[in-house]
Amino acid sequence: MRNRYLDTLRAAAIVRVVVYHHFGWAWLSVVFPAMGVMFAVAGSLTAASLDRRAARPVVVSRLRRLLPPVWLLGLMAVPAMLGAGWAAETDGQHPFRPAELGFWLLPLGDPPGSDAAAFVWDALWYVRTYLWLVLLSPLLYPLFKKIGWPLLAVPLLGMAMLEHGDFGMPAPVESALWDLTTYGACWLAGFAHRDGRLRRLHPALTVLAACALGGLGLYWLVQGHAEVGWDLNEASEAQAVYSLAAVLLLLRWEPASDPLARLRPVANLVSGLNSRAVTIYLWHGVAIAAVWPVLERTGLDDLGRFEDFATLAVTAALTAVLVAMFGWAEDLAAGRRPRLWPATPAAPPSAPAPASPSAPPSASASSSASPRHAAPPAPAPRRAERLPAGWPETPREALSDREVATQRITPHRLARDMPVAGRPPAAAGGGAPHTGPQGAPWAGYAPPTQPGGHPLPLRFTGHDDAT
Repeated sequence: MRNRYLDTLRAAAIVRVVVYHHFGWAWLSVVFPAMGVMFAVAGSLTAASLDRRAARPVVVSRLRRLLPPVWLLGLMAVPAMLGAGWAAETDGQHPFRPAELGFWLLPLGDPPGSDAAAFVWDALWYVRTYLWLVLLSPLLYPLFKKIGWPLLAVPLLGMAMLEHGDFGMPAPVESALWDLTTYGACWLAGFAHRDGRLRRLHPALTVLAACALGGLGLYWLVQGHAEVGWDLNEASEAQAVYSLAAVLLLLRWEPASDPLARLRPVANLVSGLNSRAVTIYLWHGVAIAAVWPVLERTGLDDLGRFEDFATLAVTAALTAVLVAMFGWAEDLAAGRRPRLWPATPAAPPSAPAPASPSAPPSASASSSASPRHAAPPAPAPRRAERLPAGWPETPREALSDREVATQRITPHRLARDMPVAGRPPAAAGGGAPHTGPQGAPWAGYAPPTQPGGHPLPLRFTGHDDAT
């Protein structure tokens, strides 16, 4: 049985990621810290699988369901980047090195790509971080069961150490460690959700801890806003503790019943988003980058006051097209028949009709218990129907764990460009826009423009390997 509440959290986070990358609104990172939620949900689901199965099958299952969609992206993107001149780039973040293409097969490091197509590959930091956390979970989960809550301090202490220097580490290793320490506590909080430790925490203590962590995160954000603006994704320490605060609150008070049981259209949307979450995450940057070229080609680029709504609608439509084109890879990864569109789950069975008021309770009870009158049991769902496409195998009571999303944080680092289909964001603090590295428009930087005056695609925020 799937945990629809966790499904709903993940679907909301995916939508938030797309909207955030479309507009670049910093306040969205505070209203809903999506990436922390995604890692916490994945941590809970990974722990659920480890409770029911041996570590090796769990890890293999997740790799099998994660990697094929990434391979498909690489199969399409790498030849296109080479054809567009990637090999001739000499000062890019990822100069073409054939040996590094192996990270497209097993992303233990960042899959490389050309600077001109950064909107294709830059979000793959999330895949790399998720993969490392899955590989570490067979060690971390038993350790968490023994140590408990103090283990959540380890990633935060590791981040404090990284803040004092790189200790001679290569830049890609340092970048990976920043991401692991930023979201590691949220992953461990997912463990606490799974083993019931979070549910047993006193409500007052939960609220107190969340307020303290959230307040500390906002304090650090305010202290550093002159350098990074008001975006949590530009301040790793603030992001780490603020996201942990949100996770504690969201997972501590999980609804006892399915919150979408009476809202079938919304429930179907949530199921569809979860079934194609990997594809949405991998390809939505391409959709965002294509918005203005599509509008200009169709002569619809003068949108006036409808610009925000129209560009977001185009992003959604283009993402849907890409899901139809490439989402079948998630079906293959899940061992299902490939579909252009995820299947709509069947509606839950309706509740049995109440007994007639005139019938005595004993008669009603005896007749319902009689084998002659009992309805035949519903057939058990096939394995392919129990699991959504593209998600790791999970025990019956847990969800699959694919997350999606998005941006990374970097204190005192340069922000990568990220796709923003709307107009340039205002400068931090309300001042004039700054000129960022490589003209990267983010957190107030002024973007370069393409013909027609529209901003060029920006990159997803995250740790820059080059300093």
